[in-house]
Amino acid sequence: MPFEIQGPQRLDVRITLRLTAEEKTRLAEIADVAGLSVSELVRRRALGKPILASVDLAMIREVRRLGGLLKHVHTESGGAYSQTTAQALVAIKNYIETLSRDREKSQGQSQASQG
Repeated sequence: MPFEIQGPQRLDVRITLRLTAEEKTRLAEIADVAGLSVSELVRRRALGKPILASVDLAMIREVRRLGGLLKHVHTESGGAYSQTTAQALVAIKNYIETLSRDREKSQGQSQASQG
C-alpha cells in the first residue's frame, strides 16, 4: 500500500530524506513506542501535530496493577503499614489521574488540529 489515505486527502507525494543509520534507528524506535510508522511520525512532527505514545495506556494499566497489589498488602497486613501504604496509594492514584488527564488533553489537541 504505497499511498495511503490520511483524512480527506490521499498521500500521493513522496519525499527523500538522508539520515545517519543512528538517526534512522532512533526514528524507528520512537515510531514503535508511539505505535506509528516512521512516515507518520515524521509527518506529525513536521506539521506540529501531537504524537501520543501507545505506552501511556500500558503504563496506566501497570500502575493500576501495582496499586491493586499495594492495596492487597495493606489489607492483608491488617494495616500494619497503614501510613506508608496509604501515602503510596494516594501517590499512585494521583499519578494515574495525571497520566489520564495528559492523555485526554493530548487527544483533544490532536482532534482540534485535525478538525
